[in-house]
Amino acid sequence: MMVIDNADDAQLFSQQGNLGQFVPECAHGSVLVTTRNKVAGSRLTQSGRLIEVGKMDKDESRQMLQGKLEADNPSPDDLSTLSSRLEHLPLALVQAAAFIQEMSMSVREYLRLLEKSDQDLVNLLSQEFETVGRDPEAARAVAETWILSFEQIQQQDTFAGELLSLMSLFDRQAIPRQFLHDYGERQQAQEPSGEMQLAKALGVLKAFSFITEDKDHGFDIHRLVQLVTRKWLGEKGVGQQFAEQALLVVSHNYPNGNHENRAICIAYLPHAYAVLRCEGIGSRDERLARATLLACAAGLFNYQASTYWNQGRWKEAEELLAKELSICSRVLGEEHPDTLISIANLASIYRNQGRWKEAEELGVQVIKTRKKVLGEEHPSTLNSMANLASTYRNQRRWKEAEELEIQVVEMRKRVLGEEHPSTLDNIANLVLTYGNQSRWKEAEKLGVQVIETRKKVLGEEHPSTLTSMGNLASTYGNQGRWKEAEKLEVQVMETRNRVLGKEHPDTLASINNLASTYQNQGRWKEAESLGVQVMETVQRVLGKEHPHTLTSMANLAFTWKSQDRLSDALELMRNCLHLRQRVLGQDHPDTASAFSALTNWLGQKDDGNC
Repeated sequence: MMVIDNADDAQLFSQQGNLGQFVPECAHGSVLVTTRNKVAGSRLTQSGRLIEVGKMDKDESRQMLQGKLEADNPSPDDLSTLSSRLEHLPLALVQAAAFIQEMSMSVREYLRLLEKSDQDLVNLLSQEFETVGRDPEAARAVAETWILSFEQIQQQDTFAGELLSLMSLFDRQAIPRQFLHDYGERQQAQEPSGEMQLAKALGVLKAFSFITEDKDHGFDIHRLVQLVTRKWLGEKGVGQQFAEQALLVVSHNYPNGNHENRAICIAYLPHAYAVLRCEGIGSRDERLARATLLACAAGLFNYQASTYWNQGRWKEAEELLAKELSICSRVLGEEHPDTLISIANLASIYRNQGRWKEAEELGVQVIKTRKKVLGEEHPSTLNSMANLASTYRNQRRWKEAEELEIQVVEMRKRVLGEEHPSTLDNIANLVLTYGNQSRWKEAEKLGVQVIETRKKVLGEEHPSTLTSMGNLASTYGNQGRWKEAEKLEVQVMETRNRVLGKEHPDTLASINNLASTYQNQGRWKEAESLGVQVMETVQRVLGKEHPHTLTSMANLAFTWKSQDRLSDALELMRNCLHLRQRVLGQDHPDTASAFSALTNWLGQKDDGNC
């Protein structure tokens, strides 16, 4: 028997005049070859059957460690944790066992070293070790062993080495093939037969088992390989160059975070996070790509946040937008349209968190700059004015809100026409402002006008038309015209149920409004029945901590309170307050409302009034 160990260099055995000619071929002996390179293995066996040594499982890994550390009597749980942390790699496990014995430490102490940081893990993988049967001239550390393989890959296929370097900077799972193709085109590393070169380079990396292809044709890179590759890039002094390339690739391929692109945005988001954490060479192209990527990633959060209202992701969106705004201001300038969009989006996030003063400051800044750069009647300028009016309205500054809204409505009519959807949106906002001042007749007159125009322009079942009908019902209710309010609310609810579905948030909001109308008429049982239905459905569809769920809880608590079911109302409102404090924050207006109601009810209970 002849054994050829570590035959990883395919060229050493396949080119003319090389060692391959000395490997005997005869019927009276056997040749055993071990290799990490599938290409080399296929050539040495002349494309015969290969015996692949699979990944060790949990039990095998634990048994290997147990055999090496038997004298220390480690716990099975610690051994399982260690083998999992080192991803059941035999060489890494043997090195860990050798280090534990040499340093006279426990497995648990070694685990604490591993948990400190990725850099600590790489440092441990770089420690030299000795073990029985290991060639003294071979690489004496796991990291060194892999680095030798990296260098063989680079010699065999330069493009494969570049791809491995690039992939080490993405998230390690589900790396899209499009990223790698895009990089190849950017580097002009591929000729017209670019797909062939890409397939060949990926084949080299798969042959060394450094990457695997998943069922969706994305690629995973081994976590430990990823960390050691980054160390290798740092030692070669090219880490920042590849960090820039990775950022350019993701930024170029990351779409805007709107509804149509939501699935692909979510799939690419881990890679966006990974490249944004890396520091490149700081070129202008890199800074612009970083700003663009931050904007698109933040757009995804904005879309999700606007869809689900305030699902606890505002802080993440705020953090991304703040970074994006900082970069846009520095790279594009404070008056650039993209910078102003970032400021407006950040103001919107503040507004949805009830941070009115911060929203107002940014809103005023955007209006002034847009007036100067775009003009007073530009649609973006008018949008900013409408947003600021909404901020005033939320602060009960009705006159300031009204003044701005009238100004916007007049300009919309002049620029876009009286029946344009944007004009109607602004008139609808003015209706709300009139209602908030108890100017019911003016609110009703404008509300009817908006409904009739929206029916004509958009149709009777358009969501905006139904929203206006719901607002008019609210105007009727505030005047004590319950029957007219109920009639409209039933119509809106039934239409939304048919058009949007029983569990759509807008449908559930309609049911909630109808429950409030029943409550105001003293029809407690009907109000309670609808309130319970809404709360249970919203909990199931949107989750127990969604703000819509918390609103439905508060409404039902008020219904129970009105029925003299004080204990049930108190328990539900306590739960609502606790969730609002955690999800929305202590200072949010909804949190303050729940706290005020609970305090008032507890006072009534103590006084014996209920």
